[in-house]
Amino acid sequence: SSTLVTAGVYLLIRFNMILNQNLCLFLLLISTLTMFMAGLGANFEFDLKKIIALSTLSQLGLMMSILSMGNYKLAFFHLLTHALFKALLFMCAGAIIHNLKDTQDIRFMGNLMVHMPLTCMCLNISNLALCGMPFLAGFYSKDLILEVVSMDFINIIIFLLFFVSTGLTVCYSFRLCYYSITGDFNFYSLHSLNDEGWIMLKSMLAMLMFVIFSGSMLMWLIFPTPIMICLPVELKMLALFVSVIGAWVGYELAKFSVSWVSSSLKFYSYSYFFGFMWFMPNISTFSMNYIPLMLSYNLFKNFDQGWNEYFGGQGMYMNLKKNSMFLQFLQNNNMKIYLILIILWMIMLFLILLI
Repeated sequence: SSTLVTAGVYLLIRFNMILNQNLCLFLLLISTLTMFMAGLGANFEFDLKKIIALSTLSQLGLMMSILSMGNYKLAFFHLLTHALFKALLFMCAGAIIHNLKDTQDIRFMGNLMVHMPLTCMCLNISNLALCGMPFLAGFYSKDLILEVVSMDFINIIIFLLFFVSTGLTVCYSFRLCYYSITGDFNFYSLHSLNDEGWIMLKSMLAMLMFVIFSGSMLMWLIFPTPIMICLPVELKMLALFVSVIGAWVGYELAKFSVSWVSSSLKFYSYSYFFGFMWFMPNISTFSMNYIPLMLSYNLFKNFDQGWNEYFGGQGMYMNLKKNSMFLQFLQNNNMKIYLILIILWMIMLFLILLI
């Protein structure tokens, strides 16, 4: 979560001075839409790893959007804090999946707080940091980004997408909590859930300290003088308000009948659409790959494994094999061959005599 995915963002942070205004506008639009798309997709997903991966994509959108507004320090700050709590989140998810016999579906989880208290505590705290819970690592960067966006001179669509995406982040985080940590236990009655992987736990608890304290530490290191934020009370409270609404919607999604509808086939097309990132694979991957792949498949079947084989390698091999087997048969000095040859010879003589 800290190196592979964010390498491109880091590169753009390093080369922030070469981004011109038009490119920045384009980047801003794409990144806020990415943020919104990933947040929305995560709310319809039931795979634990996919939810966390989409959450990473959403946060990358946030970094890119604040970077395209010209705030490269803030983007870097969020990159660091996000790396910390997302690494912890991945570790917790890995521990849970391993304990549930490699089950990734969150519908099989539930009431894990009883069986894996320490892992769930780490998961919960990193989830809250992701949501921007006050005074955890994510809060310092995320809240600051949202306040800077509120102060910036941007259009209403970008502004709305920013805050709706933040709400969606809280929404899928709380949905994940309700599905996995609380509620009914939905796994086998005979299970091997335990919280005794001490190597994992030591690493997770060390990360937990960072998740709790690193936000303020990094802020003191990166911004030696406090950033001046001047906003009316409504805008100042908007981030918190959006988070609360997101948490409530997450609760509704996880607990009420909406959940039954969304996991039934009635809701399948919506789930497919949002889970497929707005048909992005169909547009970018499948449509580009289908024709060349089918062409190469037909060529392979008809040439490499078809006429080429018949006239080339396999055909030559079969002919040689048949001929050599016949010659071998002739050279075996078999009695039958001599008798047949004598009969043939007699017939030939008889025919010559007749002529």
